[in-house]
Amino acid sequence: MIDNINTTAQTTAPTVKRQINGTTYIVRVHFNEEATETMEDKIKRLLRNEVRQNVNFL
Repeated sequence: MIDNINTTAQTTAPTVKRQINGTTYIVRVHFNEEATETMEDKIKRLLRNEVRQNVNFL
């Protein structure tokens, strides 16, 4: 288990902290303010790509 956390990262980003099976996960959320793709469009694109990849395994 790694106990050290990179303290040089910006701490202004929202964080989510979860403990799963004794391991604590800390996730920082960040967004590119210059992005041209909405979050909805990005999720749809990721899902489409996932479906395309899984179709090849059928």
